Amino acid sequence: MKIHEYQAKEILHKYGVATPRGIPAFSVDEAVAAADKLGGSIWVVKAQIHAGGRGKGGGVKLARSKEEVRELSSKILGMQLVTPQTGPEGKKVNRLLIAEGADIKKEYYVAALTDRATQKVVMMASSEGGMEIEEVAAATPEKILKVFIDPQVGISDAQALELAKGIGIPEGSIPQAVDTLKRLYTCYMETDASLAEINPLILEGDGSIKALDAKFDFDANALFRHPEIVALRDLDEEDPAEIEASKFDLAYIQLDGNIGCLVNGAGLAMATMDTIKLFGGEPANFLDVGGGATTEKVTEAFKIMLRNPNCKAILVNIFGGIMRCDTIATGVVAAAREVHLKVPLVVRMKGTNEDLGKQILAESGLPIIAADTMAEAAQKVVAAAK
Repeated sequence: MKIHEYQAKEILHKYGVATPRGIPAFSVDEAVAAADKLGGSIWVVKAQIHAGGRGKGGGVKLARSKEEVRELSSKILGMQLVTPQTGPEGKKVNRLLIAEGADIKKEYYVAALTDRATQKVVMMASSEGGMEIEEVAAATPEKILKVFIDPQVGISDAQALELAKGIGIPEGSIPQAVDTLKRLYTCYMETDASLAEINPLILEGDGSIKALDAKFDFDANALFRHPEIVALRDLDEEDPAEIEASKFDLAYIQLDGNIGCLVNGAGLAMATMDTIKLFGGEPANFLDVGGGATTEKVTEAFKIMLRNPNCKAILVNIFGGIMRCDTIATGVVAAAREVHLKVPLVVRMKGTNEDLGKQILAESGLPIIAADTMAEAAQKVVAAAK
C-alpha cells in the first residue's frame, strides 16, 4: 500500500523527523487558504499522486505570490500528470500539497527497506539527493552507501554516523542527521513499512536537516495492525480491478497483454506468465486465486479478467495440492456460464482429483480447450488469442 507525500511527512513528523510545514488542498480555494495560513512569501505547489518524478512532469512549481498559488493550483489540479513512473497514460491530480519554501543548501537521499538476501534492514544514503536513486545507481553506484541493520538489535549510533559522514553532512549538522536516520529507522519498523524514503533530505542554510519529500510503501500483510494507516488509502490512485479483486482475497495485477491468467499460487502464476511469453504471447494479468478458491472467487476472477477489453483468451493453470482440481473445475464451469464466456478458454490442471476435474470440464458442454502440460497450454492459448 502506498500513501501520498503529505501523509508520509505527517508520519515522519510524529516520529520527530523535521519537515517543512505544509497543508493538503483539494481545491484551488483551499490551496490559496493554505498559503495564507502558512504565511511567508514563497510556497511550493506540489501535485499529490502515487508516483515519483512529479517535478519532471510539471507537477511541482514554486509560487512567489498568492496570485501565483491560485494560478499554478488551477493548472496542476485536475491535470493528467505524466512522469517516468506513471507510464504514458499518466495520473489525474486530485490533491495538492502547499508547502512553505525551504532554504536548500544541499540535497541528500536516505531510505530504509528490507534486504531479503541478508534478512536485514538496509539503510541507504547518497549525496545525490533529488534524483531517482535508480539513475544514481546506474551512473555513479559508488555514491550509494549502505549499512545492514539486524532488526533484533536496531540501528546503532556508529551506523548512522557512518552514513551521515559518508554522504558529506557538515560536521555541525551531523548530530541532527544521525538523530534523523535513527528516527527514520524506528518509523520504518514500527509502521511495518517495506520502504521509507526521504528524497531529498535537505541541509538548510542555517545547518538544519529536514525531509523535503517522503515516500512510504507498507506491507499489506501487516495492515491489520495499522488501521490508522489503512485510513490513508486513496482508492483513486489504485486500479479499480485490483480494488475489486482485493474484496474477494484475489491477488490481481493488470498487465498490458491479451491473455488472461487464472492460477493458484504466486510461483506457478509467474511461471505461467513466463511460459506464455516464451511462446510469443503477452499476459493480460497476474491472478493468484490462492489455495482456498471457491466457485464464487473463481467467478469473480473471470469477471475481473473480462473487464479488461484487451483480454482475448484465458488460460487456467491449476496445480491441485491444497486446492482440489474438481473444485476448480466446478468453479470454472459455473463462472464460464455465468459470465457467458465468449473468449477462448484453455485449462490445464494437475494433481489432486485431476481425473475428476477433467471429467467435469469434458461433460460441461462448454468449448473448453484442454491441455496436459504448461508448454501445450501456453501454445494453445497463444494460438487461440490470435
